[in-house]
Amino acid sequence: MTALTVEQALENIYTSLHNGNEDIDTHIRQLKESLPPDAQGAVRFDPARLPQNNRQGRKLMQSYFKKRGITVEFSGV
Repeated sequence: MTALTVEQALENIYTSLHNGNEDIDTHIRQLKESLPPDAQGAVRFDPARLPQNNRQGRKLMQSYFKKRGITVEFSGV
């Protein structure tokens, strides 16, 4: 299996979110593996691409990802 780039892993997560969180844990793990060591687990998402682009949806996403070792930030929020 080839390693994914961060962009590919993010696209997989966006797709998963729009498909009812299908295989989300797998995609989070792949994202975590694709991050460079200096990123410290922080990833910036575009809130316009989220199916639940409201405060509650963003906070739920941040909490879920944080439990899996990824710090979620949102651009333009």
